[in-house]
Amino acid sequence: MPQSSTSTAPVSWPPSLWAATAPPGPALPALEGPVSTDVVIIGAGFTGLSTAIHLREMGVEVTVVEAAEPGWGASGRNNGQVIPTLSGHDPSAMVARHGEAGERFNAVLRDSAHYLFDVVRKYSIPAEAEQAGWVQPVHSPGRMKIAEKRVKEWSAIGAPVELLDRAAMSRMLGSDAWFGGFWNRTGGHINPLALARGLAEVALRLGAVIYARSPAASMAYANDRWVVKTAAGSVTARALVLATNAYTGEFEAGLAPEIAQEVIPVLSWQMATRPISDNIAKTIIPDRQAMSDTHRELYFARWDARNRLVTGGAAMLPGPGGANLRPQVAERLKRLWPQIGDVEFDFVWSGYVGMTPDSVFKPQVPGFPRIHRLGPNGFAWTGCNGRAVALSVSLGRELARATQAVSLDKLGLPLSEPKPQPFQPLIRRIAPFALPLYRHLDAKEI
Repeated sequence: MPQSSTSTAPVSWPPSLWAATAPPGPALPALEGPVSTDVVIIGAGFTGLSTAIHLREMGVEVTVVEAAEPGWGASGRNNGQVIPTLSGHDPSAMVARHGEAGERFNAVLRDSAHYLFDVVRKYSIPAEAEQAGWVQPVHSPGRMKIAEKRVKEWSAIGAPVELLDRAAMSRMLGSDAWFGGFWNRTGGHINPLALARGLAEVALRLGAVIYARSPAASMAYANDRWVVKTAAGSVTARALVLATNAYTGEFEAGLAPEIAQEVIPVLSWQMATRPISDNIAKTIIPDRQAMSDTHRELYFARWDARNRLVTGGAAMLPGPGGANLRPQVAERLKRLWPQIGDVEFDFVWSGYVGMTPDSVFKPQVPGFPRIHRLGPNGFAWTGCNGRAVALSVSLGRELARATQAVSLDKLGLPLSEPKPQPFQPLIRRIAPFALPLYRHLDAKEI
């Protein structure tokens, strides 16, 4: 399948830590003219690239159409925490919602972090991967009930989780700010842009075709084939996977409006400190676990490979380049870890998280991902609620199998119908102003 010459149209990358440190991505052509394939994938993030790799491992012809470059969207902008749970999600809630399909999904999610690190090791992807574990500390004594319930439920389905009391949490994090919690040994962290670019290299090496700088303008099913059109070309395929999550409507509002309007794209801000000296770093999360706690206004942090503490935050009015957020997060770090001293950030950047409306405006309700069958041999998922790094790689495997007629009762794909959110553009504008509600709920004991 011939590819066109590489387009010279530039792609603007956010000035992130990951863009400054990840190995360069592959040189890719833009799509020009008609091509045909067995499976077409829209989006070269973690889900799309994982799906392509799994299809090529099965010997299936696959073409990926990317609006910018691999990892340009959420896959290359996030904190890089590899977390084998969903936000506010317990296994029983997924089973109550989806029955046996929910049980299969829970098994996929349970193993998702370990599976991601296995893929990195299998293909020697230079993603700065550290499988040091993921920990969720609780920020009030009453919230130990949350940790106890999660440990009980995840242990019951075989997850390697462990309850930690306040003293053990203090030793693990180097801070007395939390009251205990739990951790999962399979989690950890990666350089997400390096992972995305590495997955793209693997997909190409296995024989996938990837077109960049080629936003999909439309997709339609007719005459037993899917047709994806771009400004300069088209791809005709037997099966389709839409893997665009929070960025579904960013390049072309008419691509899949039901999917685009099902979630609320919310800016998530990431911040990387200047490198911290070894003698201080060894007192802050000394064993280098990834950490994200029980605040709705999330407190989170992990180390990178250069002794930078990578954290972030939220703000109703973040200011240009997150200027209003910098002093707030710096003060938080000093409160959590007084030994850190004055904090300065070398990198501050943002990207969209695909939040489900229930997660945004009903903070006590679990945020469930939305997985859909779009038509014959057509699938999509969205609504990561900030927990897609591990899950997306495993869902890529499941989606690849689904396009090859593997029975859905053998896959971890709890399907539902798309439910576009009424007044989604308005809700998207006002979503940041839910922050005072989050702070109010965070301050209340349970």
